[in-house]
Amino acid sequence: MAKGKQEKDSRGMCIQTNRKIVLVSIMLAMFMAAIEGTIVATAIPSIVADLGGFSLFSWVFSAFLLAQAVTIPIYGKFADLYGRRPVFAFGVVVFLFGSVLCGLAHSMNMLILFRLIQGIGAGAVQPIATTIVGDIFEMKERARVQGYISSVWGVSSIIGPALGAFFVQYVRWAWIFWVNVPLGILAVAGIWLFLREEVHKKEHEIDYIGSTLIFISISALMVVFIQAGTVWAWSSAPVLLLLGVFFIGTYLFILQENRATEPIMPLAIWKDSLIVVANLATLTTGVVLIGVSSFLPTYIQGVMEKSPIIAGFALSFMSMGWVIAATLTGKIMFKYGFKRIAVIGGIWILSGSAFFATLRPEKGWLWAGVGSLLIGFGMGLARTVFIVGIQNSVEWEMRGVATASNMFMNILGNAMGAAILGGILNIRLTSYLKGVGGEALNVDVINVLLDPDKRRALPQAVSQIMTSGLAISLHYVFGGVLILALISFILLLFYPQKARNVV
Repeated sequence: MAKGKQEKDSRGMCIQTNRKIVLVSIMLAMFMAAIEGTIVATAIPSIVADLGGFSLFSWVFSAFLLAQAVTIPIYGKFADLYGRRPVFAFGVVVFLFGSVLCGLAHSMNMLILFRLIQGIGAGAVQPIATTIVGDIFEMKERARVQGYISSVWGVSSIIGPALGAFFVQYVRWAWIFWVNVPLGILAVAGIWLFLREEVHKKEHEIDYIGSTLIFISISALMVVFIQAGTVWAWSSAPVLLLLGVFFIGTYLFILQENRATEPIMPLAIWKDSLIVVANLATLTTGVVLIGVSSFLPTYIQGVMEKSPIIAGFALSFMSMGWVIAATLTGKIMFKYGFKRIAVIGGIWILSGSAFFATLRPEKGWLWAGVGSLLIGFGMGLARTVFIVGIQNSVEWEMRGVATASNMFMNILGNAMGAAILGGILNIRLTSYLKGVGGEALNVDVINVLLDPDKRRALPQAVSQIMTSGLAISLHYVFGGVLILALISFILLLFYPQKARNVV
């Protein structure tokens, strides 16, 4: 890999960039994002046990993912207009500010608010970093470099759960957020000092109306998924009103994007069949990802009564499978074809989801670990094909928006998955608890199961009833994961045989 790369053209390509240092900085940023996911997923049962509010469980993920989903297309557009470097730096600073606040939260409501701030910054991290890779490396190099970047997830899968368990058990869970600070500072310094880009300044019209409409629409839908069936009846006025806001807001968003001079998400990119299939499959596999990463630790700690370290280790299998497959994909995708690799990935995802749909306490945590490994392997195959195919299909001026559209669909899938599957969990658990205890028990009694000391103080009969309720409810959640994996596989059958090659 060359130390520097000099390019100077009308597209604003990077000039005099130290690619080695920039790549290391990108990998640091990716590591920060990756370790955030594994640490929080491992520590969330302990956080809930400390702060309470099990009924708000999914909002800790949904708030972060919602803000991230809404801001990704905005940052992607800004990166094309003003350059990658300033947008990336701004996003990381906001992300770090939110991380510090999360560690200072004293209630579940405060944590959810601070996660929203953290998510606003996170929207710039992964998509802009991935876009920079597309800028400074040629087409043939991108697949190999994407494999390098994917290796970050493998390292984080080992370090994240262990570090999260250490902080939870021996220090304080706040450090799962504060550990981001030094990583973020180093990543920004590397990008700011060693990435050179020439961006032609001109007057721009930012699509603030489109940004506002997409935020309102998605927010309304998320609230419905989480609250309907538990806090509100599906036919209640708040649910119907929010659904109306979603549909009207989405319609107005489409109208706005068609008329905007510089739309936040140009609808033209959705005319490319490769981008459409890749993004829809990214949406559905995003639900699968959040279903495993959010609820597996709760199952292992709350149902199997294992430690956070065991829960994190079982979850880490997914990241390890991902990095192995992504590295392999970078070497073989041009030889065997994008569609073939993507379809094989879909088969692995479906197979791994079947392990979760058949998960029982007596099968042990290793059964879940194998399912995680298979899903991770499938994700590494399919997702690497998606991002390389999309970046090869568009010109430089559209690469930021196109990349951001894929990241947006991933995060939207995560956000929808956290909301939908969290709603399923709350509905099934509420129904179960009413059946065994009438109105005396509500979802928040599960807080006790996630605190080992409080759990040991419970009468054995009560503990068994609550554990059974949690296990049954999570079984429905994993059933939903299997359904989304099947939909993902069907979508991948329509992936184009060949990707366009636009350098």
